[in-house]
Amino acid sequence: MENNFKCRYCSNSLNDIFVDLGVSPLSNSFLNENQLNIMEPHYPLCVYICTKCYLVQLPEFQKPKDIFSDYAYFSSFSKSWLKHAESYTNLMVERFGFNNNSQVIEIASNDGYLLRFFKEKDIPVLGIEPAENVAESARGNGIPTLVKFFGTRTAEELVEDGKSADLLAGNNVLAHVPDVNDFVKGLKIILKPKGVITMEFPHLMCLIDENQFDTIYHEHFSYFSFMVVKEIFENHGLNIFDVDEIPTHGGSLRIYACHSEDLSKSVSNRVRGLLDKETKLGFADLDYYLSFKEKVKLTKRNILSFMIDAKKCGKTMVGYGAPAKGNTLLNYCGIRSDFIDYTVDLNPHKQNHLLPGSRIPVYSVDKIKETKPDYLIILPWNLKDEIVEQMHFIRDWGGAFVVFIPEVKVIN
Repeated sequence: MENNFKCRYCSNSLNDIFVDLGVSPLSNSFLNENQLNIMEPHYPLCVYICTKCYLVQLPEFQKPKDIFSDYAYFSSFSKSWLKHAESYTNLMVERFGFNNNSQVIEIASNDGYLLRFFKEKDIPVLGIEPAENVAESARGNGIPTLVKFFGTRTAEELVEDGKSADLLAGNNVLAHVPDVNDFVKGLKIILKPKGVITMEFPHLMCLIDENQFDTIYHEHFSYFSFMVVKEIFENHGLNIFDVDEIPTHGGSLRIYACHSEDLSKSVSNRVRGLLDKETKLGFADLDYYLSFKEKVKLTKRNILSFMIDAKKCGKTMVGYGAPAKGNTLLNYCGIRSDFIDYTVDLNPHKQNHLLPGSRIPVYSVDKIKETKPDYLIILPWNLKDEIVEQMHFIRDWGGAFVVFIPEVKVIN
């Protein structure tokens, strides 16, 4: 069926479906008990592939201000993510020599989880964060934070105020941007002549290979391969001179970029190596993308088969975590409290609410010891090791852990 959707990068018409996950509410729109009798908005979760530039993308059904202005995700609740942020800080300082004369700016800085480590080294920092409630938490921890969405306008305002970046960081923000051209233009504007940009984002290669369909939700407008990101940055006068493949979020990329006019940074062999790797896998072949949807359908059937069999055997199941990816999986598979009694989360901003769509209640982790479930389903599978270690005591009553991605697996 023809539609009016256009590629957010090259404006080509979008007609080829990468995967269709039905309809779903916004993944972080948690409910309270007073909202149970109110209609929940659901939006299509159908992802397209552009046949001209190969950008995988979700059309914009909700404006970013409606998604991010009041946000339930706080980065500091994950110990492994804090460790990642600290390691990143040490790496940047060691590699590029940032010091108290440098300016570090982070886009989508959340609760200051990353900038705190630069501040501890007496390096000036500034966060840019659209969610007022999250920015307030960062400010409470002494991290100066500007409440704005980033793009050319914000970049120009900051430059006029004398703020530009020696290091411009953005972790898991690139996918959240509906106007990717305006965003990347803004990066060039605010970067100092010899400055460095690092962006981390989930790698489309891992999403496809590891069947990570649950990382698709309305907050993520785009799903990037390295070849597409490189083209977008180069088109806006930025050169990607290095890239790291990192394990976060099931497999991510960290790109290093500078002004195209900056010839002081040599291009790493990893850049050409990753481009060659993607080409050999088929990233320039439409069929590579179109085959993904059948893999997702099979995974859904396997998940439901496991849960139906468990219920037939009288097993009790609860969830761990209330992540956006979990809400995509639950709503796509039609899983409600008839399968999962409840879920738990360390984040108090999510506790005593209900998950969007599925309306599964969210409690504190103490609830696990009260009910002693047979299976603890780890919804944020990217934090599997951390959660298994934290919740090891469920084995005392014979409980086991379960992950659904990339396939159903029981961890005894």
